[in-house]
Amino acid sequence: MSLGGDDFLSKPVEAWHLVSAITNRVIRGRTIRKFAETDGLTGLLNHSKSKERLEIEITRSKREGQTLSFAMLDLDLFKHVNDTYGHPAGDRVLKSLAHLLKQRLRGYDIISRYGGEEFVVILPNTTLELAEKIMNKLRIAFSEINHYHENGGFSCQFSCGISSFPDFKNETSLGNEADKALYEAKESGRNKVVCRKC
Repeated sequence: MSLGGDDFLSKPVEAWHLVSAITNRVIRGRTIRKFAETDGLTGLLNHSKSKERLEIEITRSKREGQTLSFAMLDLDLFKHVNDTYGHPAGDRVLKSLAHLLKQRLRGYDIISRYGGEEFVVILPNTTLELAEKIMNKLRIAFSEINHYHENGGFSCQFSCGISSFPDFKNETSLGNEADKALYEAKESGRNKVVCRKC
């Protein structure tokens, strides 16, 4: 077992035993892969998996001559939420945003928790202008959610920066430009969507 063996099949091998051993290994492998690729709190893709998916989607967009938009979201004043209402309330806010994104976006859009209170959305076949409309609708919908706490309800907002392909040609430039747009949204008052163009 210390050398990597985790099962022993004695001869003659019964068919049911072989099928059971293989099935259990497949299930265990899928579970381990899921934990390695997803965020434990929200169930969304994690940072490294989202970078991998962005690279794949850019390659697909180049091949098919399609547009792609890349959005970075950051919850506004999230430290204040944790400090005022506690980390369990902050976790509920993060889950709420993840749920809203999964519920409102298309099945083939890629959503990930990038880290902390930051999320990323990859929108294949989506122009910058359409991505801005989509993210603004989501921003407004999220700001209207009332998060409950024993001391009463509170609301949260997010800021968003968007860049697009083919304006920016690779995952690094898309990420950098979306990050700059997000910073601009934060600096100009928060709770808004800012787009970066060439």
